[in-house]
Amino acid sequence: MLLRLISVFVLFAASPAFAWVDEGHMAVAAIAWRHLDPGAKQRVATLLPLNPSYAAWTRDVPEADRTETAFIRAATWPDEIKKDATYQDDGPLNGFEAPRSGPGAAASLRNIGYADHLRHKYWHFLDVPFSRDRTKLVPTRPPNAQTQIATFRAALKSPKVSDDIKSYDLAWLEHLVGDIHQPMHAITRFTRDLPDGDAGGGLVSLCATPNCHENLHLFWDMLIGTGDTVAAAQADATAISQGRFAPAPSPDEKTWIAESTAIAEVQVYAPPIGPGKGPYVIDDAYRANARVVAYDRVWLAGNRLAELINDALK
Repeated sequence: MLLRLISVFVLFAASPAFAWVDEGHMAVAAIAWRHLDPGAKQRVATLLPLNPSYAAWTRDVPEADRTETAFIRAATWPDEIKKDATYQDDGPLNGFEAPRSGPGAAASLRNIGYADHLRHKYWHFLDVPFSRDRTKLVPTRPPNAQTQIATFRAALKSPKVSDDIKSYDLAWLEHLVGDIHQPMHAITRFTRDLPDGDAGGGLVSLCATPNCHENLHLFWDMLIGTGDTVAAAQADATAISQGRFAPAPSPDEKTWIAESTAIAEVQVYAPPIGPGKGPYVIDDAYRANARVVAYDRVWLAGNRLAELINDALK
């Protein structure tokens, strides 16, 4: 566990745009799987084997469990390719900003399936800017999580789109729906000491030691857990679902992002988080409330992902 935590900290030192880490993303998918229609599950079973990681996901898994296992694992694939040497970054800021012009700008919007070996890190979030000290705001630009969810769900629904592209889009949708339900993937705070924004909380420190990389974004990402097994995700899905009823339908990704933005403003950037870049010390009350919020967001993400897939693949 110590080695796993160290690896997560090192990862986040270089990258502010992961969400929920693997366990949280897989918990979203595990919840969604339980709400997929039989017909949608059958269609998923034809699409996921096209993913280049399918064999690794299902190695030594009984045949009856392979589709569910692959579906849960697929939720991590857009983060998996960030560490795959056969994929490459594009755009400035280590790939976290889309190219502004030229061929790169067109490539940032493309949807060509597994022939695409760009990492598209800027697809993972939509950092809605806000400030409490009247620091000048820099508006977010497309493409982003909102534009890509709309693109991928339309492609998944279209009879004219190839299965290769639909398989690619399915993995991205599993991931992005989870991403935008993590409040720190829908906001960035501008302050006097962070005039360029805080990278979704990634630049707000929670520790003062030189080699510590714990930050506000990472804290929220790790609330569901730091595991990487399907069994852990399924256990999370059971625990999170306990005593809950299906939420009202909400098919609009704009609404999901607006919810996350509002939650971040009120409940993430709340005491003991102060007005600047820290460091701040998380207390028990903040931690307990954050866990409740995280469970609610993962529950909603899983149900909404299922609703989206059922609609697209019916």
